[in-house]
Amino acid sequence: MSQPIRLGIIGAGAIGNVHLTTFAKVDTADIVAVTDAYLPLAQQRAEEHGISVVHDSPQALLDDPTLDAVIIAVPNQFHASLAIEALKQGKHVLLEKPMAIDSASARAIVDAVEQSGKVLMMAHQMRWSGLGRAIKARIDNGDLGSIYNVKTGWMRKKGIPGWGSWFTRSDQSGGGPLIDIGVHMLDLSLYLMGNPKPVSVYGSTYAEFGPKKEGIGSWGTPNWEGYYDVEDLASALIKLDNGATLSLDVSWAAHSAALSEDPFIHLMGTEGGVSLVGEAGSYVTHQDNEVVKTDIEPLDGEEDRVLLSKHFVECVIEGKQPIAPALSGYTNMRILDAIYESSRTGNEVKLNWD
Repeated sequence: MSQPIRLGIIGAGAIGNVHLTTFAKVDTADIVAVTDAYLPLAQQRAEEHGISVVHDSPQALLDDPTLDAVIIAVPNQFHASLAIEALKQGKHVLLEKPMAIDSASARAIVDAVEQSGKVLMMAHQMRWSGLGRAIKARIDNGDLGSIYNVKTGWMRKKGIPGWGSWFTRSDQSGGGPLIDIGVHMLDLSLYLMGNPKPVSVYGSTYAEFGPKKEGIGSWGTPNWEGYYDVEDLASALIKLDNGATLSLDVSWAAHSAALSEDPFIHLMGTEGGVSLVGEAGSYVTHQDNEVVKTDIEPLDGEEDRVLLSKHFVECVIEGKQPIAPALSGYTNMRILDAIYESSRTGNEVKLNWD
């Protein structure tokens, strides 16, 4: 086997540490360099994970000629500038979601990918779950027929992360739960539907908890001297170029009486339907005018992020297009931007793909 590809990671926080732990299980890649805005944290991660080089800035890491690829796991506002610079430096990129804070920045990343000829893959791990893969196999087998209606969402009751930090500042995050967890559900839904293009969007966003410092969750570190100017609930209807519709409902905090706070997708097709709720999946069809429901068992295999990481490395080594390419990230951002615009104006937003 050839030498493992050499990776650097920008961002040593919670998500960065997930990548560090995951790539330790991937024998075709080595993370050999790390950096973080808070250098002591980068040094701590280097000691914990046996990383030989700690760079004193993202630019220093990107300038490192020994690296083949970089993982970008930093706050949303830095995604575009770092991804574009990495591509200009001839490095492949594994980019955490969301792609950027707006679709203009995401488009700039797509342009940089096309100019560089390098691989950029979005780190949407839900595509790689055992249940997600099992459902995709059902769809590819024709069990659903043509999918024409999908309902998806993730309704947390009390989960605002890092109040006052970059999470809740629109100029740094791009938005609230819509861009934080909604992007996961949007991405997985479009992937399972076969990646149809969105053509129109109607949506609304609300901030009923965050401005009052209510609905605070356990993720992130609060900054009570900071501020909150993002939504804590969003709802949208998206029409697609194949005539299908996709509805999306997400919240960080809500007075929701629903029994479950798990992420969900309900796919309705001409031949059958599938539901994913947390770790449970089911298939429904009609036989002899009766409703028949069966459970869907997750496919065996390694954990989702290990499969994602191995796929990224495989794409780098073989020059393949990743399953979650740059264009998927850009499409997600176009929809998210349109939801925010629709909420501001009260109007439907039509998307032009010329």
